[in-house]
Amino acid sequence: MTTPTPPADSSTAAFHAGLRGYVDACATAPPSEAALRAMAEAQRLGWANPSSLHGPGLEAAEVLERSRQRLAADLGCDPEELVFCSGATEAIHLALLGGTASETPGRLLISAVEHPATLAAAQELERRGWQIAEIPVDGTGLLRLEALAELLVPPTRLVSLIWGQSEVGALQPIASAGELCRRHGVRLHVDAVQAVGHRWFQFRDLPVDLLSCCAHKLQGPRGIGALIARQGQQLRPLIAGGGQERGRRGGTEAVPLVAGFAAAVAEAVVPLRHGPVQQPLQALRDQLLGELLRLPGVQLTGPEPTDGDRRLPHHISVIVADRSGRPLSGRALVRAMARRGFALSSGSACSGPRGLAASPVLLAMGFSPEVAGSGLRISLGSWNRPEHLSTLPQALAEAQEEVASAAASAP
Repeated sequence: MTTPTPPADSSTAAFHAGLRGYVDACATAPPSEAALRAMAEAQRLGWANPSSLHGPGLEAAEVLERSRQRLAADLGCDPEELVFCSGATEAIHLALLGGTASETPGRLLISAVEHPATLAAAQELERRGWQIAEIPVDGTGLLRLEALAELLVPPTRLVSLIWGQSEVGALQPIASAGELCRRHGVRLHVDAVQAVGHRWFQFRDLPVDLLSCCAHKLQGPRGIGALIARQGQQLRPLIAGGGQERGRRGGTEAVPLVAGFAAAVAEAVVPLRHGPVQQPLQALRDQLLGELLRLPGVQLTGPEPTDGDRRLPHHISVIVADRSGRPLSGRALVRAMARRGFALSSGSACSGPRGLAASPVLLAMGFSPEVAGSGLRISLGSWNRPEHLSTLPQALAEAQEEVASAAASAP
């Protein structure tokens, strides 16, 4: 498999050398050269306030709106449907809280494997008088559509689903879920944070009313995200101020971050445009996964990678046990792998500062609390090379032995 070769200047070469063991793209991906260039150019040309009516302000507004149009074209929506936010967490809150602020309370449906940002917004809705109901998932983390169908009755008014599950890689059947929602007259919000850049779609063709995403999972900058709100969706701003973003989100827009976001998405969707071909990282993922599954005590979680429609193409998730079958601490394994030069994760990077409890996602999939604390996630990016990952399986085998020995000697 071939991967893009970065420019040969010394600073870039050093940057990429430092990424040899970085396999945590689902947490944050390093900014691409295209995104960095776009941000530098936007900072040079669009440094002024885009709401100002003088020359520098109009120049900033021009950069902002050209970036908006570029992003809208790649995501398949109208530029007016894009609301720029500080990230996906804010976009999700705007969708769920801003999108229901003018309504009497009803019922929100969420899946049992949602991101903490969605859970937090749902808890706030509950405090406002809404009912919250969870849609169960199967043992691979995929939504049970029959359960969704049964719940799409009054007082259900809104459904929020994660498209690409960050911990176990499950790609939810959004088209089928959306058709069910449309049939029952229920709005659907989709958390597409992990799907954008890895799944080709055009928003206008999806049976979805609201879609949240961000830049830093696909080699764009941190601190910028967007909510796509289909025409006719009412949004009450969570942040009021100068009426920016058509009155839906106050605050001076971060023009360079928007430019970097647009550049990163434009670069990411290039290989996705041409139909159901194997995605660039899939072959590398499959090779690495095959080697990992040959290690004793390592077991796949989430959908089988052979079903490309049901799993993120760059994503590996496993649970890890010692040679006796006893689950090992995922957090301890992450630290042991870091000592061997590999940066990966155990669960969602947003699950909390300590994350010592069993993964709610694995619990929802039917794993015991002990096993649900032994998960590891490896997520790849364009900077990863086969030769850099060739020692990862051996490193994990060593980490298993280290963590198992420490657990056995603990009082």
